[in-house]
Amino acid sequence: MKTDAFNQKKYGRLLLRVLPRPISTEQEYDEFVALTGQLMEKGEDSLSPEEGALLELLAILVQDYDGRHYPLGEGSPRDMLLFLMEQHNLRQKDLVPVLGSSSVVSAVVNGKRGISKRQAKKLSELFHCSADLFI
Repeated sequence: MKTDAFNQKKYGRLLLRVLPRPISTEQEYDEFVALTGQLMEKGEDSLSPEEGALLELLAILVQDYDGRHYPLGEGSPRDMLLFLMEQHNLRQKDLVPVLGSSSVVSAVVNGKRGISKRQAKKLSELFHCSADLFI
């Protein structure tokens, strides 16, 4: 995000264009997801402070809707990892840089080894979620 000063009037104009509100329908959800994607495509370094604040607000609204309508199950850390791998079209070899080696990845994916706190932190960064899902 740029280091320009935050301009409340500019932010207010952005808010008037978008009209962020709690999401109550799939159509609103799709609209906010699309807007979030547009801002993310612009790139963090290219966003104005006002756009960065709007992106953060939209992300909170989308995440809230997701949590209410598509809650993640109470699966094991391994189940959560397998689910997220599937959702992100990742294979075991894609996790080697995160977990350390192909043998460690294989052991974790096959349930022969647990996920350490350090690995959970790295996985949370990879999947942009809470490390608690993997502990």
